[in-house]
Amino acid sequence: MATTAHTDPNLDTIGGDGYHAEPALVTGNLTFHDVTDLVAYHAEKKTPLGWLLAFGAASTVLLMFLAGLAYVAWNGIGVWGNNIPVGWGWPIVNFVFWVGIGHAGTLISAILFLFRQRWRTSINRAAEAMTIFAVICALVFPLFHTGRVWVAAYWMVPIPNQMEMWPQFKSPLIWDVFAVSSYFTVSLIFWYVGLIPDLATLRDRARTIWRRRVLAFFSLGWSGANRHWRNYEKAYLILAGLATPLVLSVHSVVSFDFAVSIVPGWHTTIFPPYFVAGAIFSGFAMVVTLLVVARKIYGIENLITLNHLEKMNIIILVTGTMVGFAYITEFFIAWYSGVPYEQYAFINRATG
Repeated sequence: MATTAHTDPNLDTIGGDGYHAEPALVTGNLTFHDVTDLVAYHAEKKTPLGWLLAFGAASTVLLMFLAGLAYVAWNGIGVWGNNIPVGWGWPIVNFVFWVGIGHAGTLISAILFLFRQRWRTSINRAAEAMTIFAVICALVFPLFHTGRVWVAAYWMVPIPNQMEMWPQFKSPLIWDVFAVSSYFTVSLIFWYVGLIPDLATLRDRARTIWRRRVLAFFSLGWSGANRHWRNYEKAYLILAGLATPLVLSVHSVVSFDFAVSIVPGWHTTIFPPYFVAGAIFSGFAMVVTLLVVARKIYGIENLITLNHLEKMNIIILVTGTMVGFAYITEFFIAWYSGVPYEQYAFINRATG
């Protein structure tokens, strides 16, 4: 049966038995050249005053953060409220928060890539960069939580010594070292490999010799040849396959920090899937929060469309429902178990 073409430029035609239209990935009738100009413009233009002011404010907060870490290292983690019997508290909550935030980037890049979801291409770079910085923030807290940072770093590194290689291998903190460092390494390589064609494009457009040399170094001689694209696709697919199980395993290991304890309300087997769903939920929420602002500031509403935000909102709705179900399950188990300690941790605490 013959079909008639739609004239709406914001609809994308898909083949099949009949005609199915979905919102276009890029709106505004932009060509490939238009998209390149729009994206490269923000990297090539003179740094605006507003950006410098925002960078100055962020740098000031960073200096306050470093001063706070120095204060903690000098006085001990008691300034965080950590003391017997409070052994985890504030730093481990921040650790879980930042690791969860960092999950969206790898999920968008790896899992959606494996499922051939084309809408990821407008948001995956921003999400991957957010992942890198979020994991760096996360690593700070378990490291400084140990108190004597210089000793903890020595013990966590697998070097031969008189104490055995890992004197506290039964500690979930050591498991976090493996899980989070692996996740950070794969995410960083995945982000960089994906950027190589983009860096080569900026290299070819560079107007100064030093800018061209720096971009040429990081673009690894990319010329857009068929061989380069084949190797790129193969490497990207392999990295996506490596990163996908990490999304599930990393936050499962992070949940073991709590699940292997004997504290009522924490010693439970629901934590691994519970934490993974919560990580995806919070990670996508952070990506949406950042992109809603970024698309307005940089004028890229045609590249990051409402359709992209809506698809991420659907994922947030699904994972939020999973987290809500986990909350309900915890209260049900506390009631059904008949254990007064579990009931106190949930039911009595919730009702005051």
